Amino acid sequence: MVPGLQLFYEGKWVTAKCVPNSIVMHIGDTIEILSNGKYKSILHRGMVNKEKVRISWAVFCEPPKEKIILKPLPETVSETEPPIFPPRTFAEHIQHKLFRKSQEALLNK
Repeated sequence: MVPGLQLFYEGKWVTAKCVPNSIVMHIGDTIEILSNGKYKSILHRGMVNKEKVRISWAVFCEPPKEKIILKPLPETVSETEPPIFPPRTFAEHIQHKLFRKSQEALLNK
């Protein structure tokens, strides 16, 4: 029951409430893409508490980087709700997410 997870929400860091006997799962970018934005990946961070011990266990699951094409599932797309994410491999998504700002800066010079 030691708080430590913070989410960036509406322009500020908000501490998540501790819920006894629970697991917090961050769904990440993959579910946001598959759901065509219906579920959101959110910026988050873990905080340190100098007085109390807190255990966090981060597990990262990712598809084969070049074999799987990430794109919205057909059930989440329609004429009124077109795909908001282009099809791309996981490797292309990571490249875009990590380096998009630096690439945009180079293009805007």
